[in-house]
Amino acid sequence: MNSTTRVLLIGAAGRMGKTVVALARNDRQIDIVAQCDLGDSIELAMENCDVAIDFSHADAITEVCRAALHHGRSLVIGTTGHSQEQRRTVEEAARSVAIVFASNFSVGVNVLFWLTRKAVELLGSDFDAEIIETHHKMKKDAPSGTAKTLAETLKAAQKTGHEIAIQSIREGDVVGEHTVIFSGPGERLELTHRAANREIFAEPQSRLDRMSVIASAICALHEMRFSLFQM
Repeated sequence: MNSTTRVLLIGAAGRMGKTVVALARNDRQIDIVAQCDLGDSIELAMENCDVAIDFSHADAITEVCRAALHHGRSLVIGTTGHSQEQRRTVEEAARSVAIVFASNFSVGVNVLFWLTRKAVELLGSDFDAEIIETHHKMKKDAPSGTAKTLAETLKAAQKTGHEIAIQSIREGDVVGEHTVIFSGPGERLELTHRAANREIFAEPQSRLDRMSVIASAICALHEMRFSLFQM
């Protein structure tokens, strides 16, 4: 295998795309061979890469998956705000190509997912859970993808099917804050992650890019919250 991973970056002009480009300049194992943005042909750009990173928009996922299937390329998907139908498109594509999917690529946030699940197990049914998330005023989707993943984690751990309350705040230039609140009789526990910059969301990319190439022999949907700490 070539020691350098050839990457197609979809959504290169966005906030996260620019961060990935900047970090890749200092990573000799990553070579961004093509970049796509609104109006560009993903199909043509996909041909000469080993893996494609998608930080574009949820509405582009059908084209992204179609191109990956056509060329047999692995995907790393960091876009959020997918509908249930779009999520099914990803799951269907994962039957034929390896896909690493995450609502948040921060190592700390993925630890938060794990801690949230463990907190439910330890605190039990006497504690009610809710989520508060805050982002910059330019963020379009609400709740955030990370908040939705936290809610899914809570529901799965609680095994009750009850909806989890999520409060979304959009203000200033906040990179991202997520708090899971557990309220019980006479006490309250809060688990909080605060992002100081966007680099933390992109730094695990090189690790995941290489993982997706290695995992290409295993056509499946690899969610970062389950896979990161096994690598």
